[in-house]
Amino acid sequence: MDSRTKRRVSPGDLDSLTRRALGLGVTRSTELTDGFANAVWRLALDDGREVVLKLAPPPELDQLSYERHLLRMEAAVCELAAGAGVPVATLLHAGFDDPVLGGDYLLLGALDGVPWNRARPDGEDDLRRELGRHLAALNGITGEVFGYPHAGIIGSTWREAYLAMVGALLGDTERYPTPLPLPAVEIMAVVAAVSPVLDEVTTPHLVHFDVWQGNVFLDLTGPPRIQAIIDHERAFWGDPLAEFATPTIFGELREEDPLLAGYREVTPLDLTAAARTRLDLYRAYLYLILLVENGPRQYPESEYARYRTLATAGLSEALDRLR
Repeated sequence: MDSRTKRRVSPGDLDSLTRRALGLGVTRSTELTDGFANAVWRLALDDGREVVLKLAPPPELDQLSYERHLLRMEAAVCELAAGAGVPVATLLHAGFDDPVLGGDYLLLGALDGVPWNRARPDGEDDLRRELGRHLAALNGITGEVFGYPHAGIIGSTWREAYLAMVGALLGDTERYPTPLPLPAVEIMAVVAAVSPVLDEVTTPHLVHFDVWQGNVFLDLTGPPRIQAIIDHERAFWGDPLAEFATPTIFGELREEDPLLAGYREVTPLDLTAAARTRLDLYRAYLYLILLVENGPRQYPESEYARYRTLATAGLSEALDRLR
């Protein structure tokens, strides 16, 4: 989707960047437009390899509070996930505060698979079960602090971090007025009232928080399988249960979901009443992101209107359940 945060970079700039980072020039470049925030190109290099370049928005562009240094988080997740056996694209180079273009960028090995949202593979239940196993492995990675360390939105407990994350997002609506189903102060009051349930989470776990089908690449050369999970920049340290918010976006997590079955093959997960309440807190946070992020990004209305409608309805339903 087109976004004001996506940079426009000339072929010469792309060539200069890869020569500085990898010692190789660019013979062909194609912009990839599926993403929502960072500018992304697929590049063919002098040695015949293909790589993907992710370039953060210009440093001077105002963004949401949690979006500071997103690509630094993605670089960290790439390395951690690969070490845990989770299929991800290979991180070739991470450049921070680039002296020429400014800002951060990543160079990743290009994937030859197909995004799940563009395929109609057989055996989707099997793929969903496989995805559950990969997410359990990713969530098994633990950290030292809750929240978004790269953005400075953290807490010594998960409840403290979650409330800081929601508070930062609602605070962003002062800079980017956003139509919400309730005033920001009332939304904060609703989530704060039930936030003690978050004290069940005592260890920071890595959570991707953006695993929708467009961020899952499939290998369809044989029986369909997952080639890689991509786009880790929204990741945070928190409750593994939050991972289920995006794969079930605008819907519900059901006991018969193969995603849940695959997850439980790796680690236990019991959907208690308290767990369902925590999941509604994470749904509310996800829908808030979808609504507030339009402020700095300024999506085309023709493409964004549907997401706004669904996110507003989803947020209203989650808040009603929480109340």
